[in-house]
Amino acid sequence: MCDNDDFDTLVQYQRRAATLSRREFGALGVGAGLLSLVPAGAYAAATAGADVEIKTPDGTCDAYFVHPAKGKHPAVLIWPDIFGLRPAFKGMATRLAESGYSVLVVNPFYRLQKAPTSTTTTFDATTRAQLTGMMGSLTPKTVATDAGAFIPWLDSQPSVDKKKKMGTTGYCMGGPFTFRVAAQFPDRVGAIATFHGAALANATPDSPHLLIPKMKVSALIAIAASDDMSDPKAKDLLEAAFTSAGLPHEVQVYEGTKHGWCPTDSGVYDHDSAEKAWSRLLDVFGKALA
Repeated sequence: MCDNDDFDTLVQYQRRAATLSRREFGALGVGAGLLSLVPAGAYAAATAGADVEIKTPDGTCDAYFVHPAKGKHPAVLIWPDIFGLRPAFKGMATRLAESGYSVLVVNPFYRLQKAPTSTTTTFDATTRAQLTGMMGSLTPKTVATDAGAFIPWLDSQPSVDKKKKMGTTGYCMGGPFTFRVAAQFPDRVGAIATFHGAALANATPDSPHLLIPKMKVSALIAIAASDDMSDPKAKDLLEAAFTSAGLPHEVQVYEGTKHGWCPTDSGVYDHDSAEKAWSRLLDVFGKALA
């Protein structure tokens, strides 16, 4: 799996949003334009969504919160990839809400700037330096600080059922964040899912997979074939750690996929594999958070 220093892999993560101008990218909201970015599927519950701001010890995080229009539902916290909070992730949050969840997707870079934090698909030297610098500003400490603010905020929302465990998902750099949140709040987080997660298991003393014994979750780990090719031992470390901890889990390499295949605005988006991963997400969360 890629790590936070391997930007060459991330550079391949080109987005179809290249046809959007800066103004169009920032203006695109929930509606027909946004939903066109979401994979086809069966939509159920009517939803209500809005841009929100959440106070943290380090500032104010801009985020998007969407939930079924009626009732109380399990909470889900989404950590985006390096390109941050944007229409594609608002679309995925909305789709998840339509399946019966109250979903918060955050701007992980709020300490530096409000979303959108990337509005170009040209990876020149300036953009490369900007994205790697922003990614480098996030640490286990910032994740812990943010989770300590985001989860109480979620639990204060009328649409969140606090009697049910919550889930958290992470894409690329957001993958390790789900591990850290689950270990930090073992009695609150009941399910995690990562999609082409970055550096989930390695030989460093702070490798995310070493936190698995502290978790009480069901886990879905969806690995890009390109990441597995570059780091084939990672899946074995994950499988062994979840098995040793006695946690329900699914660690799977999605054949033929490239790093970044799940977000709908990715240049390497793989519809069939993304839909398969989405169906597995709904199954794992449905069983763990019901």
